This record gives sequence, structure tokens and C-alpha cells, in this order.
Amino acid sequence: MSELVARTGRHQQRYVDGYRLIAGCIPYRYQYSEKNDGESSEKKVEVLMISSTSGPGLLFPKGGWENDETVKEAAVREAVEEAGVRGDLKHFLGEYYFKSKTLQDEFSPEGLCKAAMYALLVKEELDSWPEQSLRQRRWLTVSEAGECCRHSWMKEALEEGFRKWLSDGMICTMEENNHIISSISSPKEEE
Repeated sequence: MSELVARTGRHQQRYVDGYRLIAGCIPYRYQYSEKNDGESSEKKVEVLMISSTSGPGLLFPKGGWENDETVKEAAVREAVEEAGVRGDLKHFLGEYYFKSKTLQDEFSPEGLCKAAMYALLVKEELDSWPEQSLRQRRWLTVSEAGECCRHSWMKEALEEGFRKWLSDGMICTMEENNHIISSISSPKEEE
């Protein structure tokens, strides 16, 4: 059982102009394929997706950006809570707008959401994490992830954000103080 606790509830959520603010990431790692003679050769990138709690298809970790954290802290927290991974944010992939069928509330009656998405280099996969009983993790190539992606806005983040960054050489554009963000060990439990 995980000692970390996932945040729940909406009373700390951020909203702007009728949009619920979301933070998320595309977790990735490098894998090395072997040649026939057993030597390591080609370095390939894999992304981590998680199962949805509300139906088929795979997702990237994301959730509400709360009042007591930065957007970067929220993205890293969601990676820990939903996917059980820790790492360093390397690049801001962009903002993506979508309409949620399940996230309608008094502050966003139409379910409008604005998601800030980041590339997160995975440094650690946790054996136990808050949503472990609700989700399964799956490492995929970028192409496979595009085929499995449940939501069009996440596919857009993958194709137009992550894949473009990948083809541009994956230059780190985030501040080097990521160690502060990636050191989150236990999200505060809400009362």
C-alpha cells in the first residue's frame, strides 16, 4: 500500500475565465535496443501512459492545478499520484483546450479545461503509488502511444508538442532547479 495520498476534491482548484486549469505531463525514458551481437545500439524514446478510470484507452497523467502549488509542481504531483513516477520536467509542450464531460461544476458549467503539458524525464518508477489500484502503467513508443491515446487533445500534445520537441533534438528548456519539483515525496492530505 502506498504511503502517498492522492489529492481529491475541487475546493482548491484553479479556474480562469470559466476554464478549469489542468497540469499534466508526458513521462518519457530512453531505451537502448540490442544489436544481434549483443551490443547496445540505438537509443529510442518511450512514453508512459496509464489506464483511464472511466473507460477504454490510455492517458497521460494530468489533473487539477491547485491554489497552493505552481503549475510545474502540479504536473509532477500528478505523475506521482496517477502513474507512480518521479522525474524532471524538461520542456513545456504547450497549452491544450478541451471540454470535459465529467468535470462540469459551478465554476466551469460547460466543463471547459485548459491543460498545461510538460515533458517529464522519468528518473524513478515507484513500486507503490496512490492510484496504483485504479490504474495500470504501460511504456510505448511515441507512434504506439498516438494510436492508443484516448483523448484528441492529449494526442495533439503528443504529436504537435512532444514529437516536435523530439525531432528538434529534445533540448531542455526548463530551469535547472527541477530538483525542487522532483523531490516531492508526499502530497499534503486534504482535510
